[in-house]
Amino acid sequence: MTVRRAASLAGAVLLAVYVATLAPSVTFWDAGEFIAAARVLGIPHPPGTPLFVVALSTWARLFWFLPFASATNLFSAVCTAGAGGLTALWVGRSTRSPLVGFAAALTAGAMSSVWQNATETEVYSASLLLSVAAIAVADQAGKTGERKWTVLAAYLLALALPVHLSSLVAAPVVILLATDHVNAPRAWNAGCALLGVCIAVVGLSRVSLALTTVGLAAAAASAVAPGGDTRSDRGKAVASMIGVGVVACSALLLLLLRARHDPLINQGDPNTWHRLAYVVGRQQYDVAGMWPRQAPVWLQLANWFEYADWQFALSLGPTVIPTVWRVLATLVFAMLGLFGSRWHRRADRRSWRAVLLLFLSGSLGVLVYLNFKAGRSFGWQFVPQDALHEARDRDYFFVLGFWAWGVWVGMGAIALARRFALPVAMGLVVAALPVVLNWSAVSRRSEPEASLPREVATALLETLPARAVLFVAGDNDSYPLWYAQQVEGRRRDVTVVTMPLLAAPWYVEELGRRHGLVVGAAVDDIDGLAAAVASAARANRRPVVAALTVPPIDRNRLSSWWRVAGLVAIDETPVAEHGAAEPAPAIAIDTPATRAAAAAIDRWRRGRVARPALDGTDEYFMNVLSCPGLLVAPSLSSVQLAARDSICNVRNR
Repeated sequence: MTVRRAASLAGAVLLAVYVATLAPSVTFWDAGEFIAAARVLGIPHPPGTPLFVVALSTWARLFWFLPFASATNLFSAVCTAGAGGLTALWVGRSTRSPLVGFAAALTAGAMSSVWQNATETEVYSASLLLSVAAIAVADQAGKTGERKWTVLAAYLLALALPVHLSSLVAAPVVILLATDHVNAPRAWNAGCALLGVCIAVVGLSRVSLALTTVGLAAAAASAVAPGGDTRSDRGKAVASMIGVGVVACSALLLLLLRARHDPLINQGDPNTWHRLAYVVGRQQYDVAGMWPRQAPVWLQLANWFEYADWQFALSLGPTVIPTVWRVLATLVFAMLGLFGSRWHRRADRRSWRAVLLLFLSGSLGVLVYLNFKAGRSFGWQFVPQDALHEARDRDYFFVLGFWAWGVWVGMGAIALARRFALPVAMGLVVAALPVVLNWSAVSRRSEPEASLPREVATALLETLPARAVLFVAGDNDSYPLWYAQQVEGRRRDVTVVTMPLLAAPWYVEELGRRHGLVVGAAVDDIDGLAAAVASAARANRRPVVAALTVPPIDRNRLSSWWRVAGLVAIDETPVAEHGAAEPAPAIAIDTPATRAAAAAIDRWRRGRVARPALDGTDEYFMNVLSCPGLLVAPSLSSVQLAARDSICNVRNR
């Protein structure tokens, strides 16, 4: 088997695995927003990822015969499988063993964090493909010494800005390989130029003129750095790299152009240069520097080890609680990776150094640079009660580090089989074990999870009165609703108000511009803004509604009289009370509407329960969907009563 055939086979096998476990529709977290943005060619949350959205939209329209969400999910699968194929090609050529390249790609692609990104609409799959492509191109630059490969590597690095900056985690590897020429002195000028491009891209992402200038100066200085070419040739190479970098970054102008057409998904509304900088620089968020640390260093390291334990055998313990068998499997694969690394070092030190650097950049580098808070599922017993935690577990940011270790595990499986004179098939079986040991835990085709986000959106929308203004608690309420409205065209008369987004001035402006929900300029706090938006809705004779996911303390800032119907509470404040002193809080149950909602949910659920999982989102929303049934139950036990009050948020306060 040739290296190219092995690479093609690796990509095909991984694609088959991903398609077999592909989400059939929208999933929770950012997927609903990305799908909706692709449908309307809109602008998702900062930094906007314009090139990803355009590629996703184009891809989905090429597959017009598939449901839109299925097509966009397939895009992620193809991107990740493509990364696997390129990895097999690079490793196979470097080690002169197609079989080793195939095994390395197979195991790397089976890491649970990689796999989960590959089966839903997420930017991290496209970012992974971009990273691996840049590495493969840089490898060619180092092997051939041809300028075109170095220029292409610079272009791919600069594409990180309009795709996603996470692909720059591979930048040190790209610089290393492009600099490390085979049978020739190191091309320091090429490394300096690529480093300058990276610094400039980071400077643009931070809207830092100083950092961007330093990057451009470093790239320009490479023209006089030591190298085999003439100074004139080096100058042309640097000019080419800066030129293609500018072309790559120019994709950001898509944000400016689309915002001026005000697409239905238009986060940040970057219709001016100032607002474009606001979106690209992620100024909507509190972006942490590297110091001070947001959590103790030992805790951040412990978080990484927690995520590493999820990668190889998640089905042996598909929750955040470690199990003996899962930990043992992780230790076995860790030792197999060490064995593979040792074999790799003997086989080809150049690519071994690259994989080692990728592992370090994708683990310690990410940990140091991003400076995460305490993990969502870890450290509660070790840190103060008021310590900040991440909104979700951030294992997906460490994907390149896990990918690198997976490469070594695949190598180790083949090397071990050869060492003990076992059939090669035995090595392939070991390399493929993570596919088997992760399958049931990461597959997105099992019900009720496969259709849960769509069902949540349906249950929220179906009992709403016409032209309702629906207040929701966060992303996992909003994004499935955006998907339902923009992709499936359902209940577009409803205005969804995401309460945490009220902290962003552009969002308040959007509510006024599009929906007439104008608030007073003097209101500068989220609670006051929410109440002002609700008042504007009433003034426009639009019903004010709150999802049951909104906590009572927030809901009751909107109104004091509520009628629960299904999964929503509808404002029932008496007309005479509007603008008067606040009446005593009251909440009632619309029994017929709630009973009808419970029956519809039960028909969908059919007794199914959420599977154990790392992320508690599915379990949480399955509990939320049980609320209509609880609210109309003829009699409740003390446990059911507590669940009704704590999950369904029907307490007055």
